[in-house]
Amino acid sequence: MSRMTPFSSPLLLGFDSVEKTLERIAKGGDGYPPYNIERIRPDRAEDKAENGDLIRITLAVAGFMPEDLEVTVEENQLLIRGRQSDDEEREYLHRGIAARQFQKCFLLADGMRVIGAQLKNGLLLIDLAKPEPERIVRKIEIAVNE
Repeated sequence: MSRMTPFSSPLLLGFDSVEKTLERIAKGGDGYPPYNIERIRPDRAEDKAENGDLIRITLAVAGFMPEDLEVTVEENQLLIRGRQSDDEEREYLHRGIAARQFQKCFLLADGMRVIGAQLKNGLLLIDLAKPEPERIVRKIEIAVNE
């Protein structure tokens, strides 16, 4: 018996990679570090026209220095990695704040681009531009074989 998935409809063609990506994302449900995703309203109309919708991902990365963080885009995935190294010179009597590593992955739609990233007050802010989709209508000619 084959399993039924939302993408097994005969009307959805070529979405195999999307299904695999969604399954991989569902398995990686680590909630660290916590994050927000918000739509940013541009102050100027020119910014809206130039970039489309602006989206900001905010990650709580208190204790991380800029050199401990890495933000990369690989194909259509935004990868954020954090790695803190233990300071060997310190002697802890109690250690409640762990030096923890993380990797967060966000799948980006076609055409989305990363505008920039900044570290501010223990928050990593990553700004993305989501362009307005083009509406393309193409008429397909029907060949007649006689």
